[in-house]
Amino acid sequence: MSIALTTRRTLIALALATALPGMALAQAKLKVAGIYTVPFEQQWAGRIHQALKAAEARGEIEYKASENVSNADYERVMREYATGGSQLIIGEAFAVEPAARKVAKDFPKTSFLMGSSGKPQAPNFSVFDNYIQEPAYLTGMVAGGMTKTNKIGMVGGFPIPEVNRLMHAFMAGAKETNPKVEFTVSFINSWFDPPKAKEAAFAMIDKGADVLYAERFGVSDAAKEKGKLAIGNVINTQDKYPDTVIASALWKMEPTVDRAIKMAKDGKFTAEEYGQYSMMKYKGSEMAPLGTFEKKVPADIVAKVKAKEQAIRDGKFTVKVDDTQPKSTAK
Repeated sequence: MSIALTTRRTLIALALATALPGMALAQAKLKVAGIYTVPFEQQWAGRIHQALKAAEARGEIEYKASENVSNADYERVMREYATGGSQLIIGEAFAVEPAARKVAKDFPKTSFLMGSSGKPQAPNFSVFDNYIQEPAYLTGMVAGGMTKTNKIGMVGGFPIPEVNRLMHAFMAGAKETNPKVEFTVSFINSWFDPPKAKEAAFAMIDKGADVLYAERFGVSDAAKEKGKLAIGNVINTQDKYPDTVIASALWKMEPTVDRAIKMAKDGKFTAEEYGQYSMMKYKGSEMAPLGTFEKKVPADIVAKVKAKEQAIRDGKFTVKVDDTQPKSTAK
């Protein structure tokens, strides 16, 4: 009887495999590769990596990733993943735009989702960006209300659109709550050099800045050492700087990543602009809770921020996207 039962199960399994080949295909995990020029701990790459690790934990994808890939080596790594069977490749094309697009052309059946200032490239090269200017504006409102010297220091990586638009939004928000505020803007020309960012922040503090916009790691360290305040970017670091980081503009990459995975799995991935999925409307960004600063930020500022946040969500206020390089206004 046990032999008959085993035989029956075998026949059923064979019948399912033969009659329903699509079922096995649907259950197969999508092979995804992540390629980053910076370490996983860097906030921008870290958010993408975290979203992909979450999809991996849910059993949706098979995920491999490379960090600290040099620009000169980026094309080779892309080709290795594509040749190795990766079906969706996610990374950044900011400094390797021509090379990345060339690889996509050479592998038309592979889906590519790349951080880029450029446009999508048919049929398989989609682009995304951290369009988190909305929460950046809100954090600017907080900063404007917290500065005592009316001087804010801003340290960025490179003056590219992705950074510029966040700085402009932050500056506009600060101006709304404090028209007297002045800004000192500096770029360290690196995506990950905490010591250099720290030194730039020290120089701004020496000139009177008491609130610092930490677009890069290292700035909050300088603020902490000098007893000043900081505004975070992309991730919330208040747990590490409870008396320093007032608020942060958070980037949530899950809406972007999850959509790309679904499209690739369904065989519907095309060249698209994914930037919108980083906006508050799609839950791709938000301002972090004030946390340890909840009672320290003036009540009238908190009320203004909440009202503006609701206006953004209701579509009654649009944060201007300005990709031009921001300039210092401090005299």
